[in-house]
Amino acid sequence: MDFHHVTFAASEHEDKATPIRAIGSDVFSTWLETAPPVQSAWVVANRFEAARGEWITVPGEDGRVALVLFGLGTGGLEGLDSRLFGALPQALPHGFYKLTGLASVEEYERAALGWMLGAYQFTKYRMQGSLPAHLMAPEGVDVARVERLVAGMTLARNMINTPTEEMGPADLEIVVRDVADVYGGAVKVAVGQALLDQNFPLIHAVGRAASQEPRLIEMRWEGPEAAHSITLVGKGVCFDTGGLDIKPSSGMLIMKKDMGGAACTLALAQMIMDANLPVKLRLLIPAVENSISANSFRPGDVFKSRKGITVENRNTDAEGRLVLADALTEAANENPDLIVDMATLTGAARVALGADVPPFFCANDALAADIAAAGEQMGDPVWRLPLYAGYERDLRSSIADITNAPAGGMAGAITAALFLQRFVEPESLWVHFDIYGWCQRGRPGRPEGAECHAAMAMYKVIEDRCANKT
Repeated sequence: MDFHHVTFAASEHEDKATPIRAIGSDVFSTWLETAPPVQSAWVVANRFEAARGEWITVPGEDGRVALVLFGLGTGGLEGLDSRLFGALPQALPHGFYKLTGLASVEEYERAALGWMLGAYQFTKYRMQGSLPAHLMAPEGVDVARVERLVAGMTLARNMINTPTEEMGPADLEIVVRDVADVYGGAVKVAVGQALLDQNFPLIHAVGRAASQEPRLIEMRWEGPEAAHSITLVGKGVCFDTGGLDIKPSSGMLIMKKDMGGAACTLALAQMIMDANLPVKLRLLIPAVENSISANSFRPGDVFKSRKGITVENRNTDAEGRLVLADALTEAANENPDLIVDMATLTGAARVALGADVPPFFCANDALAADIAAAGEQMGDPVWRLPLYAGYERDLRSSIADITNAPAGGMAGAITAALFLQRFVEPESLWVHFDIYGWCQRGRPGRPEGAECHAAMAMYKVIEDRCANKT
C-alpha cells in the first residue's frame, strides 16, 4: 500500500514564499511601532496580541497575504507547543511559506514538524482533499530527519484510519512486507494452524473465529555495525467486537483502531530503518480479528500460554493482553537489549490521562526518565505509571495461574501492565505503552481520527542511545 506523506517544498519556490513571523508577546509592541502603518493598523484592528498559538494573516498593498504573524506568548517554543504550527497548513491560502523569528534550529525543527503533522489528510475514500499550504525547509534543519518522522507518523495514521475491510490481518501483513521490502528487512509469518504448531496458543484462540486467519508477523532488519538489539511488539487486533462479551455498537464504532499498537511500532521500525541506525531490529505483530462465530473463545475458558502460564479468560474483550502475552514471551526469548510494546489496551488509561497522553510502564528509572524527557522534547507526551506490585493479587484465578480480567475494575491500566510483565523475563529491559491511537476532535498538528502515539518519543530515545553508544 502506497502511503504518501507531506514533504518540504522545493527550494526553487523560496523567492515567492510568504514569511511566517513567530513573535513573542514581549517584542510584539516593538513590532507594532516599526511595522508599516497599514500592517500595524490591520493587526490592532483584528485584536491580535501574540498569544501562544494565535495567528493572523497580514495583507500587503495589493491585498494579498504579505505576512503571517504567529504568536508565541511568553517563553520559547517547547514540547507540545510545536504542534500549534499544525493549524496553519490547512487554514492559510494555498501557496508557499517560510518560518522566521524563532530562536534556534531546534525550534525551527519543532515548528516544521508541527506544521507537517498538521498538513496530514486521509483522502483514500474521498474524491479529493483540500490543498494545504507548502512550507520551505528552514535553514539548518535536518530535512531528512523531519521527513522521516512525518513519514512514520503518516504510515501509522493511514493504517489506523483504514477500515478493517481493507486492514484485516492479511492486509496488515502486506503493509509490513511492503515496508520491509523498502529497507531490506526479512519477514516471516505463522498463520492459523501454524500458530498452534509453533506454540502460540493465545494468539490463535483470540483470532480463530475470524474469516481471516490469525497470524504472528515477524520482521527482522539489521543496521550497519549493529550495537543494539531492540524488539518491538505491537498489538494488531484489526477489529474488536469484544467477542462473546460483545461491545455495544457505540463501543465498536472506532474499533478499527485496535491495531494502533501494530501501526505505531511499525512506524517506529520504519523510522529506525530509514535512519540506518546501528540496531539489530525485530518487530513482532500478533495480527487477529476478535470476531464472533461458533468457534469463538469463551468466558471461562482456560488456555496454556506460550510461556506455560495458564490463563483463565474471564472476559473476551480483554483479548489484547492475551495476544501480547505470547508475542512478549517470544520477544524475551532472545534477550534483546530493549523490548518495547505498544497497545490500545485499556479504557482505564484514557480515564486516567485522557486521549493525548499515553501512560507507559517501565521498571528502569533511567530509561523511564529518558522516555519522559524525549516525549516532552518531541511534542509526543507520555506519562509514567507504576508497576505497583500490590495489585498483583488482582490477577489471581481460582482455577488457573492468572486471569486476564481482574474483578473490581480499579487500576485497570496497571493490572494490565502487571499481566504483561509476567511474560517478560525479570532481567528484561521492557517498556509498555498503553496508547489510544485516536483523536476524538481535531486540534493543531493532531487532525481528527487516527494518531500515532509514543513512536517519536521512543525514536528519540533510541536515536540518542545509538549516538551515545549506551
